[in-house]
Amino acid sequence: MPYPESMVRLIEEFAKMPGVGVRTAERFAFYALSAPREKIEQLSQLLLKVNGNIHYCQECFNLSEAPVCHICSDPTRDHALLCVVQDPKDVIAVEKSGDFQGVYHVLLGALSPLEGIGPRDIKIKELLGRLRKGGIKEVILGTSSDTEGDATAIYLTKQLKTFKIKLTRIAHGVPVGSALEFVDKATLSRAFRHRREV
Repeated sequence: MPYPESMVRLIEEFAKMPGVGVRTAERFAFYALSAPREKIEQLSQLLLKVNGNIHYCQECFNLSEAPVCHICSDPTRDHALLCVVQDPKDVIAVEKSGDFQGVYHVLLGALSPLEGIGPRDIKIKELLGRLRKGGIKEVILGTSSDTEGDATAIYLTKQLKTFKIKLTRIAHGVPVGSALEFVDKATLSRAFRHRREV
């Protein structure tokens, strides 16, 4: 028996979300159907609030409710140390480690010629503008270790060589707690190439 039209449309909308298949979308729809009205109203108000109030920080392009995000406005952070990442979720991942006390620059993507994403499509011009203002002593390239992330890091390395700043890239290699026999060839090769003295 087919679902009523409004239920079908709700399932279709949920299924458009990243990582949500039709089965999960159906579960979400049934939750919406059976949840107390107050919960659904609360959820809808929260969705509207997030959609209307969350935007990109004017300084670093991280997610923020204020013009400048909480990291950029924090005077205890090291504003001379800048980590360049691809997406706001990368900021969250680095912050969870608790090891980085600098500030960020979020590119909002990575170079991908196959998808038509070039230097003008991500926040490289804004990064160069921040560096021209001065005050930054080190830039850490924190892009992913996939094809797009590596291409972005190589491009940025060429662009940033003109600045008199230290330029580093986050280490990539064998994950902590894994056995060498299970590490893929490319990861192991990179780990050997970028080994450091102890």
